[in-house]
Amino acid sequence: MENNQDYRITQKPFYLPITDEVEVFERAWAEQIPLLLKGPTGCGKTRFVEFMVYNLGQKLIRVTKGSKGLTADKRDYSQGVGSLYTVACHEDLTARDLTGRYIMKGGEAVWIDGPATMAVKQGAILYLDEVVEARKDVTTIIHPLTDHRRILPLEALGIQVKAAASFMVVISYNPGYQSIRKNLKPSTKQRFIALNFGYPPPEKESVIIQNEGMVSKEIAEKLVLLGSDIRNITTIDLEEGVSTRGLIHAAKLIKRGISPKRACSLAIAQTVTDEKEEIAAIEIIIDKIFR
Repeated sequence: MENNQDYRITQKPFYLPITDEVEVFERAWAEQIPLLLKGPTGCGKTRFVEFMVYNLGQKLIRVTKGSKGLTADKRDYSQGVGSLYTVACHEDLTARDLTGRYIMKGGEAVWIDGPATMAVKQGAILYLDEVVEARKDVTTIIHPLTDHRRILPLEALGIQVKAAASFMVVISYNPGYQSIRKNLKPSTKQRFIALNFGYPPPEKESVIIQNEGMVSKEIAEKLVLLGSDIRNITTIDLEEGVSTRGLIHAAKLIKRGISPKRACSLAIAQTVTDEKEEIAAIEIIIDKIFR
């Protein structure tokens, strides 16, 4: 089995809390409640999970009796706290990809744990990003891990692995982008508590862009205005608005000396749509803001 140190979050990710999501995550983890994150692409869901995994690891390194309710019980915190196993889900992802498989090594079949099995054994966080993109048999793994049993069946080995006390399942998806065919069943959703993510309010999005893109407040505020105008545009029908991630990409190009108009064209206009008319409409907005 791979060393969980390879999956430990050792550098603090930058994340700016928007509402009470930090407190909700901490308390859900303390009560062993799985968490569902819903929101558009590029709004900060994955960064939030990384930030929380780092925070939990750091808090338990400095653990003191009764600190803020996180350690009020006598739970056996494993070395997995502070480790994150992220799985980017896709249509070919199967339950076996998560649990593990036999491989041939030195002429014999050797079992190799998958990311879910490693996280369960070590008490780490298992994060299934865009979970609805995975094949349906993946829910057979999620269900017994997200109720009172907290077990992972390994059918190939004929055993069930009990999750370490600090283990947690976090899943995410974008409900505004998924079709009816790709959605979570109510029986799966109701095993979780859900946090809704959206694009940050303007004042906070500006701070995020300044920190992540290393640009001035003036540039950041113009990028925020651009993002808001594109998200609220009514003359064209975009599948999704520009993400905070896209605005940060534009900021990084500007920092490297590319003109703001060109940077926004590359990072935003050309990525949110392939339609020439829609690109042209976005370019007009860019021109007005970065005159």
